[in-house]
Amino acid sequence: MAYVTKATTSGGRNGRAVLDGGALALAMALPKDLGGAGDGHNPEQLFALGWSSCFGQAILVLAKKHGLDGQAAKVTCEVTLNINDGAFSLAAELKVALPGADKAKLQALIEDAHTICPYSKATKGNVPVKLTAV
Repeated sequence: MAYVTKATTSGGRNGRAVLDGGALALAMALPKDLGGAGDGHNPEQLFALGWSSCFGQAILVLAKKHGLDGQAAKVTCEVTLNINDGAFSLAAELKVALPGADKAKLQALIEDAHTICPYSKATKGNVPVKLTAV
């Protein structure tokens, strides 16, 4: 085991989420798009933050192998909450920008990073993911 963290939430999507130790506490709120007040954060936002950061680290680890310098890479993770016949599901798009990079090399790097990123591994086969070099 390399690392463990814990978060506790009370009140669900309209509650409060707190990391163990209290270093980060967030008001949670149902998004306006879903009929909520939208005056807090939601799980999809937090998932996008985590995945973009984790994927960015995978880019850094593999960039040299692809002949690229990953230091200037910017990763955007767009998470979509879908509702179909009352069932909820997620979809995501990972967009990576790397100024001056050859687009084919960047796309290969992105696809390689998708194989090692823990978030990508956790969602494999469960969440449709689009990988985009921008």
